[in-house]
Amino acid sequence: MTTPLRTAEIIAVGSELLTPDRTDTNSLWLTARLNDLGIDVRAKAVVRDDRGDLAALFTQALGRADLVVTTGGLGPTDDDVTREVVAGALGLALVEHADILASLRERFARRGWPMPGINRRQAQVPSGATVLPNPNGSAPGLWIDRGAKVVVLLPGPPRELQPMFDGEVGPRLDVRSDGRRVRRRVLKITGRSESQVDEIAQPIYGPLAGGDVPVATTILATPGQIELHLAASGSDVKQIDAVLAEAVQALRAALGSVVFSEDGRSLEAVVGDLLKERGWHVAAAESCTGGLLLGRLTDVPGSSDWVIGGIVAYANDVKVRDLGVPQALLTAHGAVSEPVARAMADGVRQKLGADVGVAITGIAGPSGGSDAKPVGTVVVALSGPSPSVKTFRFPGDRKTVRAHATAAALDLIRRALIS
Repeated sequence: MTTPLRTAEIIAVGSELLTPDRTDTNSLWLTARLNDLGIDVRAKAVVRDDRGDLAALFTQALGRADLVVTTGGLGPTDDDVTREVVAGALGLALVEHADILASLRERFARRGWPMPGINRRQAQVPSGATVLPNPNGSAPGLWIDRGAKVVVLLPGPPRELQPMFDGEVGPRLDVRSDGRRVRRRVLKITGRSESQVDEIAQPIYGPLAGGDVPVATTILATPGQIELHLAASGSDVKQIDAVLAEAVQALRAALGSVVFSEDGRSLEAVVGDLLKERGWHVAAAESCTGGLLLGRLTDVPGSSDWVIGGIVAYANDVKVRDLGVPQALLTAHGAVSEPVARAMADGVRQKLGADVGVAITGIAGPSGGSDAKPVGTVVVALSGPSPSVKTFRFPGDRKTVRAHATAAALDLIRRALIS
């Protein structure tokens, strides 16, 4: 009888993933797919293109998990070391695969190019491995059985990795499943701190960890947003879903209107759906956020149905000239004030012909603050059927303050629409 695969570790290979310029998104995608198959991802790692570092990390992962999945490092250049390192760690010889070599040559011939000699290394296959075809790229994947364990080598580009997993790897893993499934739900929250959310939610999610179907809960915090991740596993999917649904219902009742999503939608997508339901359009006037709010609003596909546009009024004379903010308000209250924020919201709504106008003005830092208005002071105003204005004191650096500000503005719109 084949031993079921219950645990996994993912290793993303590539020195570029350890720089600020690139993010490993493959691990997130793979985790969701593996969870769907009942395989619990216990660890993820990113490693540079170094033979020694990768060998050490791979050996440790294989010692802990039933399944090890690597991504990247299967290309033709000297820094593509995954194939070679894994074969060496497993004590397997690399053998040139004639079919892969022929396929590579044909791929280059279709473009009218001769195949460079370095591409031959992509035809090297660890002895006994199963080749996973890659119709979307030159690097085939590999499946290696190692006793009761499995090693899978996947290419790095998502457009190659994802079809290969769904078409080749997923069905093979499903056969090795014991019927257990991992299900997850996520509550997204705004307008509260991590500690405030935990204080309310812990009495509810705490006992769930010891129930007949244990529910694990994790809190994740980003500027302007808190996420409650709930996870449960078992062989009865209906029972798991029912337990998670009850948990979500209890948490939502306790937390109230600060919960803006339980279906994965972003705050801007929720706001967009609410605007679209009413047939309303929004316009934004931004000072300290410099267009970030409008960027979030228009990141949502189909946002042209409910976004008209916006005005970045960074300088005071632009606030006066383009938004009609009275100079007297600026003189009396300063640019970062509730009267000016109201005037900005009214001005952009009227000038662009929107149903809802939203404005942000503030001091994002690191300089410009005062005792009365320290760095992090942000005022958000809403103009339209449910006008409102609110002053915030956000913590953090310039980037964090601006992220908090856009979230606060979106939430002000959301609350007006649901009220």
